Amino acid sequence: MIHPSPTTPVAIDTARGTLEQIVAPTATKPGYIVVSFPNTSYQTHLIPTGPVRAQVGKRIVGVVRGSTRRVDSVQTGGRYVEPVYGRPRRVQGTVVATDGRANTITVNAGFPLVCEIGDHRQRAEDFEVGEMVTFDMPEAARFEEAGK
Repeated sequence: MIHPSPTTPVAIDTARGTLEQIVAPTATKPGYIVVSFPNTSYQTHLIPTGPVRAQVGKRIVGVVRGSTRRVDSVQTGGRYVEPVYGRPRRVQGTVVATDGRANTITVNAGFPLVCEIGDHRQRAEDFEVGEMVTFDMPEAARFEEAGK
């Protein structure tokens, strides 16, 4: 159960977290935000797709997007994102939605991630809602903050 419990319905791809930090870009690295998610120890680094309107220490709502390498179906294990601190590199979770047009799957791995299938031999339709999958994320995940 998410604590505090949501009081309004939320789209299945919407992530709710707390904005922990805003890190400015440097000459060699893009700027990113650090988001924590309820009932996890994650301090996830995400690249914002636009200006961040949320205040540090307050709730932030939006969609986490990324891309995958090959997506594999697994039979055992739980939901997780590795590493606990940093940008998501390895993800395992349950498919909660698929989009054949965009070739994406939405995976619940402690928070929802919308991931574009990166292996040209795979399609979003290859995966079923409820299926447990695992994959690598070769690039940094992005965060699209929901409008206020």
